[in-house]
Amino acid sequence: MARQELARFLRDRRASLSPQEFGLPAGAPRRTPGLRREEVAELAHMSVDYYTRLEQARGPRPSPRILEALAAALRLAPAERGHLFRLAGSAAPPGAGPVRRVRPHVAQMLERLPETAAIVTDASYGLVAVNPLARILLGGDLVAGTTNLARRRFLGEGRTYESSGAQEFGHIAAARLRRAAGRYPHDPRLSSLLRELRAGSEEFRQLWEMHTVHAPGHRTKRLDHPVLGRLRLNCDVLLVPEDDQEVVLITADPGSPSARTLRQVAATV
Repeated sequence: MARQELARFLRDRRASLSPQEFGLPAGAPRRTPGLRREEVAELAHMSVDYYTRLEQARGPRPSPRILEALAAALRLAPAERGHLFRLAGSAAPPGAGPVRRVRPHVAQMLERLPETAAIVTDASYGLVAVNPLARILLGGDLVAGTTNLARRRFLGEGRTYESSGAQEFGHIAAARLRRAAGRYPHDPRLSSLLRELRAGSEEFRQLWEMHTVHAPGHRTKRLDHPVLGRLRLNCDVLLVPEDDQEVVLITADPGSPSARTLRQVAATV
């Protein structure tokens, strides 16, 4: 049964792809939609006979290397890649490095939350998206694609405000970076970040050696903002598991002074 399901998945995915997406000439009218088997085989750097046997549920169980080649050739999204590996009876290894781009629907969600400060971080605490209210609360120098919250926390880069959760965030950041190092051991940007943190922060070195484990969840923090004053805020984390990312939503209790402050600020941005 598993072979048949894998074969069906490959056939359906191949049929959904347009030759023009791959820079292939349309040529004569095709009898069936999508790419030809020989085109997929060439893109995946395997023989046409081997790929044909996979689509006909006659081939041997593909190795992880073959599955990675197929995922790349068929341009599978992370969730589809994981599905391919499961159909083949293998565990999908993590990608080569953290996903450092935000999905459009996640970015759009941030813009639809006018009274919520929201950011998205990758597995190495790189900022991949931030909405206007979050910039005001956390520092106007936040830049998606450039700012790294772990570097900001341990090395003092950027503008930070006093928060009751600063110490806890240090533990959380070290634990998440340790997980990332295990998942992406060959990512050069992550390796460079860890070298910077070890060299520049005794606190980080100590936390790294503690091997602490922290799960994302609901937390309440006090933020002393130089303009807005003292705010009592709720932080909730939503996971984007297919990209190993976290969406952090910062809100205030309804009807509270902090909620009124967020509403007033949101009306100005």
